Amino acid sequence: MARHSTAARRYAEAAFEIARRDGTEDAWQVALEAAAQVLGSADGLRIVENPAIPLPQRLHAVRAVLGAETIGSVVDGLLAGRGSLGATAEAVRAAVARPVGAQLSNLVGVLVARRRVSLLPAIVGEYGRLLDRQRGVAAAIVTSASPLSADETAAISARIEALIGTTVSLRTTVDPDLIGGVTVRIGDRLIDASVRGRLERLRDRIVAGAR
Repeated sequence: MARHSTAARRYAEAAFEIARRDGTEDAWQVALEAAAQVLGSADGLRIVENPAIPLPQRLHAVRAVLGAETIGSVVDGLLAGRGSLGATAEAVRAAVARPVGAQLSNLVGVLVARRRVSLLPAIVGEYGRLLDRQRGVAAAIVTSASPLSADETAAISARIEALIGTTVSLRTTVDPDLIGGVTVRIGDRLIDASVRGRLERLRDRIVAGAR
């Protein structure tokens, strides 16, 4: 697992250096996510990591899949759900088409040759952390018992930003075992406001009081 994480970080750092040089940080983030979505499926991995298929054919398939026309709809879908890019969405689309699209194909080509396309989701995560660090953004994971609405997510994000005094990049997950409420993880810090957490703390106090 550590080797997996280290390798993903190395590829993410290489992509990030190119993005910083060219001023295409947002485009690279979206392009990597699109590539992970398209190629990271079970069907995609069966093709691009199948040693029975000659490498030139696999690389040709990758270039076709990552071409501007093919991947464009995936990019559009990602941008539609990312209001934070707003006015720069068109610039991101243009950069994904050129030059980021060609650079991305080169990166994925290396992953295909080394049979490491499965690293793409981890590379996306590592790249996002590098981008957040550059922009002074704190990554937070909010876990709730049921999916949060857009208003609830916005309210929680505002509360966290007020608490820590910096902009937050929020990711939400669902864990029905929480029963209700939420937990928030920011780096190594955990804020537990879940019903399950309250019940566990109450249980611990009862057990401690009985000793």
